Amino acid sequence: MNIREKIEQREHEILSPYASFSDQSKGREVEIPQCDIRPVYQRDRDRIIHCKAFRRLKQKTQVFLAPQGDHYRTRLTHTLEVSQNARTIAKALRLNEDLTEAIALGHDIGHTPYGHCGERALNKFCPGGFEHNRQGVRLVEILEKNGEGLNLTYEVRDGILNHQTSGDPATLEGKIVRISDKIAYINSDIDDAVRAHIIKNEDIPQKYTDVLGNTLNERLNTLIHDIISSSEGINDIKMTAEIEDAFKGLRKFMFENVYTNPIAKGEETKAAHVIDQLFEYYSNHIDELPDEFRMLIDKGTDRARAICDYIACMSDQYATNMFKELTIPKTWNIL
Repeated sequence: MNIREKIEQREHEILSPYASFSDQSKGREVEIPQCDIRPVYQRDRDRIIHCKAFRRLKQKTQVFLAPQGDHYRTRLTHTLEVSQNARTIAKALRLNEDLTEAIALGHDIGHTPYGHCGERALNKFCPGGFEHNRQGVRLVEILEKNGEGLNLTYEVRDGILNHQTSGDPATLEGKIVRISDKIAYINSDIDDAVRAHIIKNEDIPQKYTDVLGNTLNERLNTLIHDIISSSEGINDIKMTAEIEDAFKGLRKFMFENVYTNPIAKGEETKAAHVIDQLFEYYSNHIDELPDEFRMLIDKGTDRARAICDYIACMSDQYATNMFKELTIPKTWNIL
């Protein structure tokens, strides 16, 4: 018995009967030899961490475009916060921590430059529409590794696809990531919004802080403890009604006061213009797409889809620099 098999056996001895066991995965689209050390979900986690799309998250917007300061969240730091919260819950409930972590680290891998603003801009051009969760699956199935994809297990791909509020993950580990995503972005976005002087802590309605807490740590502690105590021993991930109502109210407060705030979101028109111009340029200069995206077209991918794939892969900084390169005249000298 090799190390992987011993770990798989240990899962059956330790984990909840509701956990996703590594040796019971529905598998990969392309079957490959098993690793002798790592179970399948741990292997998926490693593949995500080492891929280019994961590294690009460090320069992609979370909420605030081009914030002045070192301490605002990026899409990468948000991803790490989701992973930490999700792993805490999974470990306490004796669910599969490797699967939970793999889904969490990959859940936002399909995000565009400039956050949801970029997503809305590409949605106008992309055949069938553009959603970052579906783009995440497209990345790991097709776009990464020059068209080979990461060949992840069904359970990880399902978790990435269904991490949004409207999603219905097939595993409890996926459900943990879905709820951990909201916990992370609501609370960290409050922290960033206070830092940016968009809101003050005192602006948060007391009816929510009385239930959830007045600080970031208090709210995280309340929410995570409530999920664990409410979900222990059952085949579901849930909150108590009181906590859930307060959390939904807090989320609504953030949408009304931060996510649509003209100060916080005032630069989004410019960002959308960058996306529009990049799409128009590459539509008229398809030969200037990188080889890997022109290969998609050669294999039958719609041109607009391939251009959207390329733009979606860009970081904020790369998209801005490319826009400048393509649209702003360079200075020149006559000697």
